[in-house]
Amino acid sequence: MAFSWLLLLLITATLHATNGVGEAKIGIGVCYGLNGDNLPSPNDVVGLYSKYGIGKMRIFNPNPTVLNALRGSGIELTLGVADEDIPRLASSVDAADSWFAHNVQPYLNDITVPYIAVGNEVVPGEFSASLVAAMQNVQTVLRNRNLMGMRATTVVHGAVLSNSYPPSATVFSDRARDTMSRILQFLSAHGAPLLINVYPYFAYASSPLHQRLDYALFTATGTVVQDRNLSYSNLFDAMADSYIWAMEKVGVSNVDIVVSESGWPHAGNGNLTTPELAFTYNKNFMLHVLHGGTPKRPGSYVEGFIFAMFDEDQKAAGAEQNWGLFKPNMRPNYNIFA
Repeated sequence: MAFSWLLLLLITATLHATNGVGEAKIGIGVCYGLNGDNLPSPNDVVGLYSKYGIGKMRIFNPNPTVLNALRGSGIELTLGVADEDIPRLASSVDAADSWFAHNVQPYLNDITVPYIAVGNEVVPGEFSASLVAAMQNVQTVLRNRNLMGMRATTVVHGAVLSNSYPPSATVFSDRARDTMSRILQFLSAHGAPLLINVYPYFAYASSPLHQRLDYALFTATGTVVQDRNLSYSNLFDAMADSYIWAMEKVGVSNVDIVVSESGWPHAGNGNLTTPELAFTYNKNFMLHVLHGGTPKRPGSYVEGFIFAMFDEDQKAAGAEQNWGLFKPNMRPNYNIFA
């Protein structure tokens, strides 16, 4: 793993930025979920992000207490629209403008919001029919308000894909293809990325006897999967490139990807979920994202968010409660930022 530490030093020298109060910021994000009854206050959470130099946050809906805590922090925010709000935002530009005026406009002088993510993993599903209209209406609001640095997008997951091995064989599933085509045409027209949730953990945990752990953890030392002229030494790249192949097959090749979630639970599923495995995956994911690029798009910067900041006890029992980098008392389950 010596190469990883050398890479980290190089990345630290070249990709760190500094906010207005002189704190170093890492170009990696962490998702901040609120499905717990014992979580610290948002003010304390923002302090924890700053303490560890975490420069980006993703939240799943516009929680005003969190938004107020973020004011002046220098932390860049990817802001989610709750799934159940999608039909209302799709109904008219006025409805989208009302949502924006209430949930975003009051904070714009104090928080940088590059992306508004309309829904999380709603394709395919009950909100698919309303999704593109909601995205269009939000983008119209941004244009009308002259907020050219902000983009409407959405978050998708592996359910939109089919035939995903090898990556070059991937297409969008029958249930998702039409919606994904319209989403991508919209994103392409507005210069916005597609947000994707990528979890090698689930692929490994579903078939540990048929999947190599080192391939899932970024620790393989050579090619594991050869796909045409592309060589894959880690499962993350193969999964990310599967989306890019599927995009091209519906005629879109100029949409970037942002990894809106990836991670590894540290407990809850026996020896597949240990602090050591979670540390290894998330540390290497961070290094890999900061280094940028996949075999299909080498050298292309890839933004990424680790899931999640805290263990959340109101989720389903087992691994779902144990994705946090930190315990609710703000002590690390393991420290990838050291």
